[in-house]
Amino acid sequence: MNRRNFIIKNSRIAAAALITGKAGSFLPSAGTAAPFRQHPFTHRLPVTDGHYKRTCGYIEDIPIASYKWASDEAYEQFLDMKFGIRLHWGLYSILQLQQESWPFLQMSFAERQAYQDLHKTWNPTGFDADEWTQLFENWGAKMFTFTTKHHDGFSMFDTKTRIKKRMNWTAPGGPVMEDCNVAFSIMETPFKRDVVRELCAAAHKRGLKIDLYFSHPDWYDCDFRPYNQHPVQVPDASKIAVVGKDLQPEIKNPQEYFRKSGLVIQPNPTDAEVTRMMQRHRTQLEELITRYGDISMICLDQWLGPRVWPQLRETLMHLRKLRPDVMYRARGIGNYGDYYTPEGFVPGDKENTDTPWFVIYPLGDTFSYDPDTEHYKGAAWVVKNIVDAASKGGSFMVGIGPDLNGRFHSKAIEQLNEVGIWLRKNGEGIYATRPRPGAQWKEGEQIRFTRAKSENIVYAFSYNWPGEEFILKTVKPTRGSNIHFLGFEQPLKWSYDSSKGLTIFIPSEWKEKFNKSESLTYGFKIRC
Repeated sequence: MNRRNFIIKNSRIAAAALITGKAGSFLPSAGTAAPFRQHPFTHRLPVTDGHYKRTCGYIEDIPIASYKWASDEAYEQFLDMKFGIRLHWGLYSILQLQQESWPFLQMSFAERQAYQDLHKTWNPTGFDADEWTQLFENWGAKMFTFTTKHHDGFSMFDTKTRIKKRMNWTAPGGPVMEDCNVAFSIMETPFKRDVVRELCAAAHKRGLKIDLYFSHPDWYDCDFRPYNQHPVQVPDASKIAVVGKDLQPEIKNPQEYFRKSGLVIQPNPTDAEVTRMMQRHRTQLEELITRYGDISMICLDQWLGPRVWPQLRETLMHLRKLRPDVMYRARGIGNYGDYYTPEGFVPGDKENTDTPWFVIYPLGDTFSYDPDTEHYKGAAWVVKNIVDAASKGGSFMVGIGPDLNGRFHSKAIEQLNEVGIWLRKNGEGIYATRPRPGAQWKEGEQIRFTRAKSENIVYAFSYNWPGEEFILKTVKPTRGSNIHFLGFEQPLKWSYDSSKGLTIFIPSEWKEKFNKSESLTYGFKIRC
């Protein structure tokens, strides 16, 4: 049975009730088994996930019966990737802002106006899509994520949508909302090149999977007020900005909160503005999945709110019909999402979530450009996280950002080049692998395992040099099989004892066979 169609009768009843507005009493309690479909993945996001907490009060835990996730083939390809590059590039890169566009919320009104005007002179002539994707390939990445639009609302692609309301932050007498007719995109800069189109074309040549990041909120477009942390708020914000299953107001006294935070109050959005907002939101997502060839994933970020959830759900249904195999990150859409991204950590156990996952973690201190060489964590850190994530059935995406001219920091290139060297030697034990059953994904803190899809080959990884006798308690090789270091044809001697386990004998001179990059972690291939 196709897993997308396995939704039990009770789920259909609950989902139908949710659509008719009787959501609260049908939300399963934490720990309730998710009755979605007959498959290891049931799309039950961890109840501890911050984005889930923000939306679970109005997004039904059980998707409506007519909803379909991406295909089995798309899921297999997702599970096979294992390592990718995460790229944040936008107006914030010009100022070398840390944490991407988030600092905009703490800027003075004059600084906000100057920030929004940065695009008028931006001309990142150092950007070269072929050069970028060549680097990704050298680093061993099978995919990349690129920010098509961060929260500041600046589109890094040739969107045909138009913004009709924006803030003039330095108007006489104080900030005012004004009419406009702009795209606020890379095509309105002196550069005038569709960065997303060039990157996607270059990626297709190299067979790289593409994940396009897209922010639900938009801080430039005033139609999006007051959703999420929009710098323009409204009198009814406390009724719109809600979190959690109890639909409690995020801000008890929004007028006082916003006054102290330097945010501004404008009239509540009209029905026409809400409709226009959701149409632009939908159209931009349509553009991303239909205009750039094969797109594997859309990396949604943040959330909107209960007032527009029915329209957003309809957008998802519409997008699924256009491109059924595009996988969507769960942020802002709850269990309707195809995958989940633990941020800044690798889950401690492979059973923490039954939703497919891809860790996102910056190489420096921020996902955007980091000029400080001391912040870069090193190739060994990247490799250890790739191995750890793969052993638990997940993947690892390291975040870097180019500078204002489209160039990566030399330290990032140096460290990721080392990762690429290691993966060329050990990639067989990483790419397209699966976790071992139960708790057999590790032995102690220094040993991790993966397995081939056929299940008769186990890969063991030791973070440290394994010594002259490497003992594995949970691995039993087939009689007469060869055991190798990954990347080497010469077999190693071994013995097996039921009480002790497998012992691999490693001559001391073998340590000299590994160069600096290859010794970041040591991989073994064992036929069982």
